[in-house]
Amino acid sequence: MELALRKTYDATPEPRLVVAVGACGCSGGMFGVNYATRGRSTPWCRWNVYIPGCPPNPHALLHGLLLALDRLPAKR
Repeated sequence: MELALRKTYDATPEPRLVVAVGACGCSGGMFGVNYATRGRSTPWCRWNVYIPGCPPNPHALLHGLLLALDRLPAKR
C-alpha cells in the first residue's frame, strides 16, 4: 500500500491533513515488518494525527479528526 499512499500524498494539494488510523497505521501492529508491510508509518510522510486502536472506536476517530482540524482546545 506504500505506492498507493505515496501517489495519493503527492497528488493532494497543500494544505493537507494526514491521519494514521489503527494500530497497523500507527505502529505496524501485530504484523510489524514483513514482505507486505514496512511496519510503522513511512518516514517521508508527515502525519498530523495518530488514532490508535485495533480497530479504533468511534469516539477515538472523532477525537482524532477534531484534533487534526484544530477544533479541540489544547490541554494545559
